[in-house]
Amino acid sequence: MAQKNILIICGEPSGELHATGLVNAIKEINPEIRISGIGSGPLKKTGVEIFYDIKGLSVMGLFDVLKKIPKFLALKKIILERIKKDKPDAIIFVDFSGFNLRLAKAINNTIPAIYYISPQVWASRAGRIKTIKKYIRKIIVLFKFEKEFYQKYGIDADWVGQPLLDIVKPTMPKEELLRNLKLSNAKTTVALLPGSRREEIKRILPIMLKSATLIAKELNAQFVIAKPAQVEWGIYNSLIKSSHLNLKIVEDKPYDCMNIADFCLVCSGTATLETAIMGKPFFLIYKTSLLNYLLYRPQIKIPYIGMVNIVAGEKIIPEFIQFNTSPKKIAGEALKALNNPSQLRQIKESLAQIKYSLGEPGATSRAAKIICDFLKRG
Repeated sequence: MAQKNILIICGEPSGELHATGLVNAIKEINPEIRISGIGSGPLKKTGVEIFYDIKGLSVMGLFDVLKKIPKFLALKKIILERIKKDKPDAIIFVDFSGFNLRLAKAINNTIPAIYYISPQVWASRAGRIKTIKKYIRKIIVLFKFEKEFYQKYGIDADWVGQPLLDIVKPTMPKEELLRNLKLSNAKTTVALLPGSRREEIKRILPIMLKSATLIAKELNAQFVIAKPAQVEWGIYNSLIKSSHLNLKIVEDKPYDCMNIADFCLVCSGTATLETAIMGKPFFLIYKTSLLNYLLYRPQIKIPYIGMVNIVAGEKIIPEFIQFNTSPKKIAGEALKALNNPSQLRQIKESLAQIKYSLGEPGATSRAAKIICDFLKRG
């Protein structure tokens, strides 16, 4: 087979995590394949030729999108010029649906398009289904219900399972991290995971810290904050400077933070599924600006925002969203759970069922095989 040339497009750290695994798996099947695209350090380490760094592309809310429109338009032009120059055999879109679907329209089937980590059109913005059907040749989905959803519309969808099953693993034993952080094995440990974007951290971490302070008044507890490597320390330092909690910040080790925790407070997003895979009881917390909430909430057509609850089809994890993010209420419910072993056990059993439903390990390898077979067929 002649050397193939692929373009891969992701715009956020969570998407790049999956893109990195996908590229490694593709190169295991076909080491000669040439891959270029947009990303950052992790993707570059796999051998991808990065022609645009994604730092600063993440958006949160309408105003952030509007502010970055010139940047997105310039990026679209750069990618289209690259396609014209390199004539890739296929393009792989990874998540980042607002930008990627517009780019797919602009490419207009001049090269085959594959979507990995599909847009959540089953939850909101159903009109995008027409765009996907018209401009995406193949879609690779992570949840079984997504395949069933797309097939109803005649869209070629393959379910591979959840790549996080291979990724979500602590890097060290629980006792070692507790010792390194000078935390006690005898105390209740609560992990705070306030998100990976600067703006969501600024809104959600204060709620978590206030909730933690109330929990600490009733329970002999210690706290860890999981800090993403790409977010600057200054944000955390400014938010915790008045805190009197027994608190540690751990950078770039989210699964280790979960591993030492008895309970977690988690921002909505990928981390909720990661926490579920780790089998840790948690509450979901999310808050955005009032205007963003009023604009986006009517578009959401499902009763939950947490993927764990969506997959379960019922609320197995409490969701504290927007006007319901009172620290007093969150702390009160958390204390009830922490003081009720049977409730914690029930949550853990439900999370184990969710993990089982996500499929078998090896999702990324299965996705890579689908893509390589697709390229062979031309």
